[in-house]
Amino acid sequence: MFGDRRKNILKAISKYGGKNLIAFKPENIYYLTGFWGEGVLLVHQDLTKLYTPKLEYVRANLDSKDCQVVQSERGNDILFSVISNLNNGDSSITDCEEYNRVEYLRNHIGKKKIIVNDEPFFKCRMIKDREEIRNIQHAAKIIDYLFEICINEVKVGISERQLQATLVYEALKKKASLPSYRSTLNPFIIASGPNGALPHSNVSDRRFKTGDFIVVDITLRYKGYVGDATRTFALGRISSEMKKIYEIVRESQDLGVKNACENTTAGKVDKICRDFISNSGYNEEFNHSTGHGIGLDVHEPPWIRRNNKQILNNNMTITIEPGIYLKSKFGIRIEDSVIIDNKIKNGVQKMNKFRNNLVIL
Repeated sequence: MFGDRRKNILKAISKYGGKNLIAFKPENIYYLTGFWGEGVLLVHQDLTKLYTPKLEYVRANLDSKDCQVVQSERGNDILFSVISNLNNGDSSITDCEEYNRVEYLRNHIGKKKIIVNDEPFFKCRMIKDREEIRNIQHAAKIIDYLFEICINEVKVGISERQLQATLVYEALKKKASLPSYRSTLNPFIIASGPNGALPHSNVSDRRFKTGDFIVVDITLRYKGYVGDATRTFALGRISSEMKKIYEIVRESQDLGVKNACENTTAGKVDKICRDFISNSGYNEEFNHSTGHGIGLDVHEPPWIRRNNKQILNNNMTITIEPGIYLKSKFGIRIEDSVIIDNKIKNGVQKMNKFRNNLVIL
């Protein structure tokens, strides 16, 4: 499995002029070795070496597959070890984003011999193998379980923070791990009433009230791989306007899932969802893209957004998540993780099985 991935990525970097691959990001190291942690990975045709500091060395040996693990000091020592094992004269592709490290490599190898470009990593990772798909499917299954818990836990007087704590606890019991985002302090989005009008609302101490919409957006990992889904629950009696808008979002999402097939462009899927909402009178109230790729990153290519000409291919995993947000009133988002699957009749498989029709609690 890891050998096949390394062959694929070496083929991918050759199109960018590179023969050596130097990976720094934990996601890429994990993808190619099975080890998630601090280190630097060097791959070329003749070797695969994972350089780690002393505190990671034992774990790296336990977790990594089909590669040599080398203990090294942090800082420039680890970079010098990498340089010592490069194929002489060959260019290297790296995903490194730290200026000082890149400059050190360029100063010792040659400015034109180090190419900073994470595109080949993402191009390979966009197409999932069977093991990756199994992990994402299991992550989706855990999310469905958490939505079922919401049915019993969402009550008048419960706060957003209380619901988040319950769902985090239950997720961890199911052997999930929680992704972290630099743009938020919260693992999940729990947004009730007017807070739901903010697509990325911060979890607060607001307590649920009768007549609320409650947006529950859950992202979690299973064995490193991301599942991402959202449901919007209604609490008690809601207005006819709220029911009408919910149905608009639901139909838009159904159309998006139905049309996310092999050989369709990502932009076309976005347009189908967006046109339905726009034609229903809520163009300005759908203020984000329709979805994104999922895998080892929460947000990764392909991007399901306006005018994106990226072709959807078999075994890509993406989200479809249209929404409508009425300022200071409420928001509605419905999201599923899906896989492009040309082996089934409609060409797309929705990994989340929890119903997307309106649930009134």
